[in-house]
Order: sequence, then C-alpha cells, then structure tokens
Amino acid sequence: MEKAAKSEGYCSRILRAQGTRREGYNEFSLRVEGDPEFYKPGNSYRVTLSAATPAYFRGFTLIALKEGKEGDKEEDHAGSFQIIDEEETQFMSNCPVAVTESTPRRRTRIQVFWTAPPAGTGCVILKASIVQKRIIYFQDEGSLTKKICEQDSASEGVTDKPILDCCACGTAKYRLTFYGNWSEKTHPKDFPRRTNHWSAIIGSSHSKNYILWEYGGYASEGVKQVAELGSPVKMEEEIRQQSDEVLTVIKAKAQWPAWQPLNVRAAPSAEFSVDRHRHLMSFLTMLGPSPDWNVGLSAEDLCTKDCGWVQKVVQDLIPWDAGTDSGVTYESPNKPTVPQEKIRPLTSLDHPQSPFYDPEGGSIKLVARVVIERIARKGEQCNIVPDNIDDIVADLAPEEKEEDDTPETCIYSNWSPWSACSSSTCEKGKRMRQRMLKAQLDLSVPCPDTQDFQPCMGPGCSDEDGSTCMMSDWITWSPCSVSCGMGTRSRERYVKQFPEDGSMCKVPTEETEKCIVNEECSPSSCLVTEWGEWDECSASCGTGMKRRHRMIKMTPADGSMCKAETTEAEKCMMPECHTIPCLLSPWSEWSDCSVTCGKGMRTRQRMLKSAAELGDCNEELEQAEKCMLPECPIHCELTEWSQWSECNTSCGKGHMIRTRMIKIEPQFGGAACPETVQRSKCRVRKCLRGAGMEKRRWKEAREKRRSEQAKKSLDSEQYPVCRMKPWTAWTECSTLCGGGIQERYMMVKKRSKSTQFTSCKDKKELRACNVHPC
Repeated sequence: MEKAAKSEGYCSRILRAQGTRREGYNEFSLRVEGDPEFYKPGNSYRVTLSAATPAYFRGFTLIALKEGKEGDKEEDHAGSFQIIDEEETQFMSNCPVAVTESTPRRRTRIQVFWTAPPAGTGCVILKASIVQKRIIYFQDEGSLTKKICEQDSASEGVTDKPILDCCACGTAKYRLTFYGNWSEKTHPKDFPRRTNHWSAIIGSSHSKNYILWEYGGYASEGVKQVAELGSPVKMEEEIRQQSDEVLTVIKAKAQWPAWQPLNVRAAPSAEFSVDRHRHLMSFLTMLGPSPDWNVGLSAEDLCTKDCGWVQKVVQDLIPWDAGTDSGVTYESPNKPTVPQEKIRPLTSLDHPQSPFYDPEGGSIKLVARVVIERIARKGEQCNIVPDNIDDIVADLAPEEKEEDDTPETCIYSNWSPWSACSSSTCEKGKRMRQRMLKAQLDLSVPCPDTQDFQPCMGPGCSDEDGSTCMMSDWITWSPCSVSCGMGTRSRERYVKQFPEDGSMCKVPTEETEKCIVNEECSPSSCLVTEWGEWDECSASCGTGMKRRHRMIKMTPADGSMCKAETTEAEKCMMPECHTIPCLLSPWSEWSDCSVTCGKGMRTRQRMLKSAAELGDCNEELEQAEKCMLPECPIHCELTEWSQWSECNTSCGKGHMIRTRMIKIEPQFGGAACPETVQRSKCRVRKCLRGAGMEKRRWKEAREKRRSEQAKKSLDSEQYPVCRMKPWTAWTECSTLCGGGIQERYMMVKKRSKSTQFTSCKDKKELRACNVHPC
C-alpha cells in the first residue's frame, strides 16, 4: 500500500509537470502504427515518439489514460506498455505504468508496444512529455497527444488501418534497406548455427484496398508459405493478382547466414515507387529456421497529412507469429495450428522452451531494422516544404566523406585505379575500385567495405565541368498515355547546377517517346501493364542478367488463354572483375563435443571475408575432428528368470526358488545388478500324523520304487536303452553370496545300436546355492 501510494503520487506529479508550451509546436510527434481511430480490446499496437530533424530529445515520459481521468489512481491508466529496446526505454521505477528513457542522451525516436485494455474501457488518451535542454514540453492537445477509442460492435469488421485518402501529388521513389541483427551473439539461446538465414524479401507498394498482412488478421496462403518455408513464390503471385491496387513489387535476395559484417556483404535493398492511389508499402521476410516466425512492415503509409511524401522511415523489428504452426523452438517439427490463429507479435512469456523466453517477462531483443529513404520525387509536387536533402533530383550520388573514418584496427592496401564506366552513353552507370584487407587487429570492430562504387556517365557526359550545366539523371518514364495501342510517355531531369558564367542551360530537361501497350486491342488480346523498371544487375562485376516485369490487368474477353510475357530478361555489363586474394576470418572456437560421453565429433568454422565472386577461394570453411569424453556408463544386464524349482518338502509348507545369471557386470558408474535369486512359498499335501502311519507311508513308497525298477529292467531286456554314467559331483557355486548356481552332469556311457533309441542325450541338473544376502 505504501508503494502504491508513492507510485500514484509520483505519477500524478508527472501528469502535472509544468514547462514551456508552444502553440503549433510540431517538432515532436506521437504516432500509433496505422493511425487507427479505434482500437480492438487486447490488440497490440506499435507506438512511436519521434523528433523531426534537426530536433532531438534527451528524455521523455509516455502514459496511457482513460478519457477524463487524472491519473492519480492506478485504475485511471489504460492498457499496458511492452518494452521493445531495453537500451532505449524502461518502466519508471516510481511510476511503473509509465515508460521513460533508459539513459539520458540525444535521441530522435523511441518505440514501444501498447496493448489495448479490455472491452468496456472506452476512449484512451496516449500522452507524451519531452525533455530537451532541461525544458519540459507537455501538450494536452496537439502532436504529443493521441486519442483512440474502443471499437464498438457495430464497427467490428472495420480495419484498424487508415482509411484517409492521400492528397500528395506526383510520385516518389524509395529505397528499402534491411539490416538483420539476429545472431548467436545477440540471441544465444538455442541459436541454430548451421542453417540460420533470412528468406528473400517480398512485398509491394499498394493501395488501402489491399492488405498483404496485418497484426490481428489471418495469414493468406502466400504469407503462410513465406512464414513456414521462406518461399516468396505464392506471395508474389497473390500480389500480382492485385495489379490495379499494386504499383511496385518489392523483392530482395535471401541472406545466408543471417548476419555478416557489412564489409563482407552489403545489406539487401530494393527500390520501389508510390503514388497518390498506392501510397502504402508492406513487406515480410522469414526468420529461418523457425515454425512460422517473420518480421516486416504492414501498410506503412508514406504519404503525409500535409500532402507530401515521407522523407525517411526507420523501424526496429521484433519477430511475429503467423498463427499457422504451433512449434515453440527454432527447429520444432512441423505442427500445423488447427484452427489457424491470428497474426501476433511474439513475447518473452509465450513458452518456457521458446528461444525468446524470459521468466521475468522482459522485452524481446530486436532482430532487425528497416530503413526506407526517399531518393526521388517526380512530377509537380503539391507540398513544397523544403527538406534536408535535394528531393528534386533522382538517385543522388553518395555524399563524399570529409575524412577517412576507417578504424585504426583495419589495415588495407591502397585503392586500385577506378575501372571504366559501365555505361558508354549519358545514361547512369557505375565504376568500381577495390582494396585488400591485409589485417583486422580487433575482430569486434567491423572493417568497411573492400569495394567502392561511384556513379558515372560515358565519355563527353561528365558533369564535373563548372562551366557547363550539371544535370540530374533522368527520372523514370511516366506511364504510357494509353492502356491499349500506341501512345506516348515522358521523363524529366532537372538542373542541379547552372553554369558559373551565369548563362542559361540549353540542355533539354524533358524527353518524350512513343510507347505501345497491348498492341492488339481485340477481344482476343490480353490487357497488360507497362514494363516495370529493370531490376539491379545480378552481378556486381562482369556480365550478369537483369529482369523486368509487368502484370496482366485483364484476360481476353473471349475467354482464350493469355499469351503475353510477364517477365523479360537481358544481359547487363558491370565493371570488369578484378581477382583479389581469398580473405578469411580466424577460426572460431571448437564447438562442444557432439556426445556427452564416449567418442564424438566437434567442429569449428571461419567466414569468407572477401566477396566470393571476386576471387577463386577454395579454402575450407569448416573443420571437424574426433573428441573423447569419459566412458559412457555400462549398466548391469541379466538373463531371463529360470523355471521355479520343486518344493523343498514332500509334505506341509516349504519354499521353491528361481534364479537368473549376470550377463554384463556394471562399469563406469552404471546401474548395479538387482537380485538374482527369488524365493516363493509352496504347500504340499498335509503330513500324516503318528509313527505307524509314517512307517506305512515309507513302506508304500519303497514298494513303489521297487516296482518301477523292476518294470525298467523288464523294459531294458525287451528294448535295449542307453547306459548312463553316474552323476558327477556338483560344481562350485557361481557366486559367493546373493544367489548362485551349481551344475552336475550325467553322461551317456554306451548308446544302443538300435535306431529306435538314438535320442539318448547327456543330462544336466541345476540348483541354487549361496542364497544368503551379500
């Protein structure tokens, strides 16, 4: 109670924090993913607090209150927050319902998950306060406050995604770059060493009428195949079937293994475009191996409310469950979830065997980050708010570094001369230079790339001459003016720098050409879209292949098959490949022995640090050797029990025994042998009373034996039988105590020559001995 009172008091003081307040102060913003107007009880939503460049904040507080409540009591707060990045955020020690910074430092964004409260809570107010240069900004209304209400039963089928139309003009081009951070170092529990990877990235830019996947929804067959198998084929097929709602299909290569330094392999990336109708983007990639775990973005809106295009999006990603497989570990056997469950984020309390399990319910460590950067805008823009970068031109060259930031622990050779430009015309090309990593003194410090690329154009097209116009590259061709037959299309470029002598640029800034879409416009012809942009060349040097795609908008009206090609490929030339030496990392430590006792195997690995396609590297990347651990325990093994012996008395109560023998003695701490002799009570007919009766019984038994002997002798005269030697003496007992066995034998002395009696055999008898316990 004392702690609760302290907590409530402190939370109350946070809510009443006084500080500078500015009208229309929009440097900071609080956003709920998807900008929903309603929440579904129990659903999780990503909440982002961000600062627009160049603003930043050192500290913050984030709370969620029921509408109309002051926050003085614990029940005034609604829902619960879940930490995504413990290095950035934590719960307040004196106000555990609030989220604050882990360390006071300059930052531009933080992210947490907020789980909506149960039904009947009503509207919720999410509020944030910002600390910057010792000033607290707190807004009861504005960009740091978000009101979101409970979805009523009448609107239960309404999606949480924004339904507002985009008001931006023209188009924008973006580059998506995926940085995986899932490795044995960051996620050591049960990490799959040999098969860890990210599957190929698949996604699209699309309209609000098409949702690839979303939290709280059900996975399509395409999403299921990506989630369980890492296969993008079905997902791409589903996307291309929505041709009117999709502008660009987003694809990037898979990563094997899941993590490598960027100087060994560049992060996968893909370019895509958006327009007013198709201003959302979604993608996903499988975390493999796993039952059905993925990461990605769902319906990320790149259109701003002030009719512009988002400049940059940075999202940290945690894994989510597709709801199609019930496995709980990376390499769980296939176990379909029936019925299928909804897509949801994984948590640290899902299952004790989960690699992300934390008994204290801490946050899941981030597994990836995606960066989406705007690289061009095309056409007349209705938002002219200036940005930090030159948006007018497409595909800007990388900014030149003012100084060399190569770590001192990385020792390189000198750069090679620049190669020839891959383009012989004024179209954009690339040139390349290389250097060799001679030594890496500290393996914990990554070394930059050994390759360097630079945009270039053919001879006579240089833009370095200050007395001439510096022009941007041509922006992508516009769509063809017709959907069937011959039309026109255009493209533009812009003046980056006017001549120093003040003269006007006479270089054309627009080009127009004819285009043909669906040559035949008859009922038997397909209606297809224009060809998309060419993919990047499959090779980074030398000869490769590039492809482009288009989609079928409508099948022939007469019901015939569509024969139009949807994929086109051609060769592409990159700068000449220069062979460089094979660069390898040091060997890793030997793995644990493959067995827990006896003889096994252990392995160690090393990585190829130079790009594989640039050199002939035949060095082994994995070694194996035998390992020996203490001998495995050998447990005692026994024979089956013998038959029970006869009762040891001729009348009255007695006992009988049975035995078994030791086949293998226990060794090296193996299980000891159990008993080898068992006794059981037995009872024969009652003994007769009186001496006379006893004598008569012995007399009758003697007479019976004599008659049997006489019969045997008579039979032997008529039918000759085997003659036997007398019984041998009993052998020594097989054990000194605990129950052993003695044996004796009766051997055949002379066998009958008659064929009727050839079945005579040696006889053997057993009896128990030394039955006293050891």
